[in-house]
Amino acid sequence: MSALRLSRAALRARTAAALKPIQRRGYAEAVSDKIKLSLALPHQAIYHSQDVVQVNLPAESGEMGILAQHVPSIEQLKPGLVEIIEESGGNKQFFLSGGFAVVQPNSVLSINAVEGFPLEEFSEEAVKSQISEAQKIASGSGSEQDIAEAKIELEVIKPPLRGGVG
Repeated sequence: MSALRLSRAALRARTAAALKPIQRRGYAEAVSDKIKLSLALPHQAIYHSQDVVQVNLPAESGEMGILAQHVPSIEQLKPGLVEIIEESGGNKQFFLSGGFAVVQPNSVLSINAVEGFPLEEFSEEAVKSQISEAQKIASGSGSEQDIAEAKIELEVIKPPLRGGVG
């Protein structure tokens, strides 16, 4: 019988500890910390900095901005632009084919993608030409595999154009 009382007391103590209020950061609180950002592809790191103020991501759940002290989370990324706002006022943009962003405690953000390129490496004329060619193939002037690949290519190419290239 005393073992039953002891286990009840332990359960009550554990339940009481679990009900303690958790301190959370509110949206309106000012944060002066910087984000430690790593943007990596399987074969190379394409960006690394300790002085990032904000990162805007094309998450599957919608566009989102990451600031210092963001709640830890994992977000799947869709193809699109990642915008990095640096402490110096600089702004860098990368086109990613998709991937994952992992927000860790202490303002650490890791972005991993299969493919990614700085936006300045894209030529507006080359992208428009690629879209035109893919649209021709997708409309039925190719094999079934070519048509499927062209449709995927159009799906991946068009999001960054809405973001300011074309």
